[in-house]
Amino acid sequence: MAKYGSPRRGYRDVAVAVPVSIPYERYSIETAHWWIARALEKLVEGAGIESGDIDGLSIASFTLAPDTAVGLTQHFGLSPRWLDNIPMGGASGVVALRRAARAVEAGDASIVACIGGDANQVDSFRRLLSSFSRFAQDASYPYGYGGPNGSFALITDYYMRQYGVKREDFGRICIAQRENALTYPNAVMKKPLDMETYMAARPVADPIHLFDCVMPCAGAEGFMVTTPDIARDLGLAHANLLSTIERHNAFPDDPIQVRGGWAMDVDELYAVAGLGSDSIDVLETYDDYPVIVMMQFEDLGFCAKGEGAEFVRQHDLTNTGSFPHNTSGGQLSAGQAGAAGGHLGLVEAIRQITGRSLSRQVPDARTALVSGFGMINYDRGLCSGAAILQGEGA
Repeated sequence: MAKYGSPRRGYRDVAVAVPVSIPYERYSIETAHWWIARALEKLVEGAGIESGDIDGLSIASFTLAPDTAVGLTQHFGLSPRWLDNIPMGGASGVVALRRAARAVEAGDASIVACIGGDANQVDSFRRLLSSFSRFAQDASYPYGYGGPNGSFALITDYYMRQYGVKREDFGRICIAQRENALTYPNAVMKKPLDMETYMAARPVADPIHLFDCVMPCAGAEGFMVTTPDIARDLGLAHANLLSTIERHNAFPDDPIQVRGGWAMDVDELYAVAGLGSDSIDVLETYDDYPVIVMMQFEDLGFCAKGEGAEFVRQHDLTNTGSFPHNTSGGQLSAGQAGAAGGHLGLVEAIRQITGRSLSRQVPDARTALVSGFGMINYDRGLCSGAAILQGEGA
């Protein structure tokens, strides 16, 4: 730990509101600009404001190049006094939230639009993989290691052998999320999934099979960060931000990744929020692969390291079960719209704890934990984060 690290402090008067989703499409000829613009337009309409009222803008996208967030200000006719561009993949949503929250607290912005969105043309994914990072260019892509499936296969294989995890354990996660997705109108995956179908799926990169992989698609997600006073003035249902954490390149000496940055900061996450893991009504994890979900169950304090499989066996992960998880289906069933995947859990959490879920509503959901994970460099994901939100009046 850093010698001079300052203690974390909680958030004062930060409201999160107006969750928006632009329904995903498997392939689209539209640009990332188009998808992000649709989300911003829907956010403005949902908030009942003018676009000029937005004085803060946070953008996450893999396919926006050569533009960044600053280029979009001209495209969209905005003139914000606070601007952020977050290239952290699946951690982008949580990072966007925590940065926007501090900006609102400091008075640097009063209404911040946080948008994640990406295009998915026929060749988008291949082009993204070929230039994803220097590690990918030098150590993976030239040898046919075309993307994260191979990297996560190595992590999954080691994790299974280390902790006695079976494919069926991962299957329970995927099947529960598919059941949740069947109640979410925007989900890409529309067919029920059972264990027999999961186990019989074609291998992709052993031991990863078809239903362990997210479906790349195009789409956008967004939400607004402001003060509770402004949210109430606008008549917006909103959640209060209690706590966040963010960590990059955690545990670099681990030869194989079996834990993420959450494990370094989880105690502070709960301490700052003033509650424990048993107070969480809804959990939204970043789920590019089920092994990462299981790691988050452990690293976020719901069970000890190595006990993730038993935790999954003992809990019903559906929206009406004992442990509601990824209540819109997560990326494994709703789809992965690039950097929007890092915003999907936050958007769903806001809906659930304000009683406005598009999927099946979790009964009496008031407190949610959302976690993010992203930017795999050959052998591990570098970025992680988490946030705890609570519905107003909880």
